[in-house]
Amino acid sequence: MCIMAMAWRVHPRWRLILAGNRDETHARPAAPLGRWDSHPSIIAGRDLQSGGTWLGVSDEGRCAIVTNRRGFGVAEPDRPSRGQLVAELLAGEGDFSDPATAAIDELNPFNLVFIAQGEAHFLTNRPRATRSVLTPGLYGLSNGALDEPWPKTLQLKAALLDFLTHGGDTPDALFEALGSETFPNAGIPPEYPSDIADEAAVSPVFIRNPVYGTRCSTVIAVDMDGRGTITERRFDADGNATGASGVSFRWNG
Repeated sequence: MCIMAMAWRVHPRWRLILAGNRDETHARPAAPLGRWDSHPSIIAGRDLQSGGTWLGVSDEGRCAIVTNRRGFGVAEPDRPSRGQLVAELLAGEGDFSDPATAAIDELNPFNLVFIAQGEAHFLTNRPRATRSVLTPGLYGLSNGALDEPWPKTLQLKAALLDFLTHGGDTPDALFEALGSETFPNAGIPPEYPSDIADEAAVSPVFIRNPVYGTRCSTVIAVDMDGRGTITERRFDADGNATGASGVSFRWNG
């Protein structure tokens, strides 16, 4: 997952609105969004190469999303998968299930937003291991620091703010913003080139590329009563839609 915008407890109707795109090589196999047979409480897509996921929710009130962190070198293949971190946080079990004690230095460079027990957290392991609680607010994240003002991050945050301030009734409207291929003219471009050879140094929100591009777009919406939906739209190497999935869930408390 390479870009997301999140509204956390800033709207009278919505506890959480999160919209994001997963950008990845098209050759990497993945399963579509759905409940996992191994952990039916988890609702997420699945990386079939390493077994983890990039984004998901669980019936236990958890949500997690990970992005890689640019500027710290190519990922080392012998390190644990960053998708494993997301999967274990969602499941609440495993070596990385406790964000306060997880050995995050063992992983390749990442950023992660994690919601559990009514709190939102941000974790990163570059340039140093950092764990913080996120106060209610509007956040944007790509492959730099949290809220680093990359042009596409600002663009997606602005679209989310517009959604919230003009009714905010139909979260699916955010898919239009996730599909934007327009290069924004505001913001500060990334300081570092991508560590992924097939990824452009600067890109729009939606990347249409036959090798490395946007694989899926996801919108999560949870209202103040805990009623939630997670919806995924998938794309092929030409950027054409190939399918969609949606699952409803309920958070208590």
